[in-house]
Amino acid sequence: MLDPKSLMTDLESEIFNYTTGCFLANEAHHLRERRCVFDVPGLFKIIAKAMNCETEQIVEFRKLGEGGLNRIFLVTLDTEFQLVARLPYPLLTPKAYAVASEVATMDFLRSKGLPIPKVYVDLSQIWSGLKEDEIISLMDQLVKFESTMMSLSFPAGGSIYYARDLMELSGNEGIPLDEQVESITLKKEQLCIGPDVSIPLWYGRRERLNVFRGPYEDAKSVLVTGAKKELAYLDRFGAPRAPYQRFRREYYKYEKQAPSDHAKNLGHYLHLAPSLVPDDDYLSAFCIRHPDLTDSNIRVSTDSGGLQILSVLDWQYAAVLPLFLHAGMPELIQNEEDEVSQKMIKPELPNNFDKLPAEDQDRERELLRRRLVHYHYNLSTAAHNRIHHKGLVYPLNPFRRRVFIHASALWEGETINLLCALIDLVLGWEYFATDGTPCPVVFMEKEIVEAGNLYQALANAEGGESRLREIVGYEEETWVPAAHYEAAKAFGQELKRKTLEACTEDEEMTKEDYAVIEANWPLDDMDEDELEEYK
Repeated sequence: MLDPKSLMTDLESEIFNYTTGCFLANEAHHLRERRCVFDVPGLFKIIAKAMNCETEQIVEFRKLGEGGLNRIFLVTLDTEFQLVARLPYPLLTPKAYAVASEVATMDFLRSKGLPIPKVYVDLSQIWSGLKEDEIISLMDQLVKFESTMMSLSFPAGGSIYYARDLMELSGNEGIPLDEQVESITLKKEQLCIGPDVSIPLWYGRRERLNVFRGPYEDAKSVLVTGAKKELAYLDRFGAPRAPYQRFRREYYKYEKQAPSDHAKNLGHYLHLAPSLVPDDDYLSAFCIRHPDLTDSNIRVSTDSGGLQILSVLDWQYAAVLPLFLHAGMPELIQNEEDEVSQKMIKPELPNNFDKLPAEDQDRERELLRRRLVHYHYNLSTAAHNRIHHKGLVYPLNPFRRRVFIHASALWEGETINLLCALIDLVLGWEYFATDGTPCPVVFMEKEIVEAGNLYQALANAEGGESRLREIVGYEEETWVPAAHYEAAKAFGQELKRKTLEACTEDEEMTKEDYAVIEANWPLDDMDEDELEEYK
């Protein structure tokens, strides 16, 4: 018999700590954010109650995996029945709202016949090796899944909750949905639309703000809420800070940036935001979409019947938004920077493929896979998800989303992305104010030129950082697989040494310049007090 108390004797065990990977910068900080010591006997009691069994019937409990926000455990009963338990890290925000909304969202979508969730093979395990016929099949299934989901109508925007949960959390009942669904209590319960749980509305100290987060009555309300939230954040917590991404600081002369610049641009955005609402009403209809459709969130079967999508996981930040803000290709699938994908040309291997070196052949195969995924997702969407396809092809819709995202984003010491988006909007005003209304915002030629120059310089810097990532082998937040950590750490420090060595050979380099470059190396630890400033 498995004694749950015995699992509490070693608090450094992998069940409480992040072990999947390491971080080249601020390792201790990131691991602390992902450490989650919980009451194992208490969890066993919850599982037993849900499964209508005794805790003694749980014969195995082990960590199955962990992602950016949650740790997943596989629980096995003495009947050989298995289930998954998922616990959020302390960094999850807003924890109570996100968990309550996810439970309600999953129950709601399951009641509509969508596969939410069982656990099978993680698509990420086979994603890079898919053949074209498998890609075609998976894209068809995925698009049909999205079509069913996006065709569901809602009376308002925000996130889905059980009315009882939202009342307990906020004292409000939200906007009721027309139907009830069966909850874990096996009773029919009322669902509703309540506050939007999207991360930018709640991250860090923003959770302490008494600001409106939904439910939204219309598209305009959605467009302005994120910007108003960030203005409230800047008003209460704003202070000069350097850009969070240290490789970008050089182009600001390593100087801290005033929050007033971003506040000014948010004010401009609020004047312009109503023009982003499309003229066609169907694009403003509220719908729901998966918030993070990655290969690790899609579970498939791999039996003789071919690949089948059996469940889709991770609905913590699902939001009900207007179609035009949901329309877009998932990051997993889009390959829009590629010229062949842009033209929607049927992808093929180059004619000289057989004569290429093995390394180049591998590169071409991967490029072909990305192009095929992009190509067949678009074809399937046009055929099976007309609702989404209308949003994808609607004029300037990707731009509308881009402006909205930049205006709702966390301020991390920069305003250039929002500023350039606003400049583009002002310069193209005639396409948005079709009734001839004068543009309420004006940018001087000098502002436009300076913003364009900075934007291009930062784009070049991003290219350099991308090459550094590729060379060292790290991902977001300097994450690397645990097995690669020591080598990557050493290699990163060697690159730093060579970079600083090259600086000493520059006759125009002062000691102060050298010290600033050394202090802002992107793979070194950032001061933890400075890290907290960005929350």
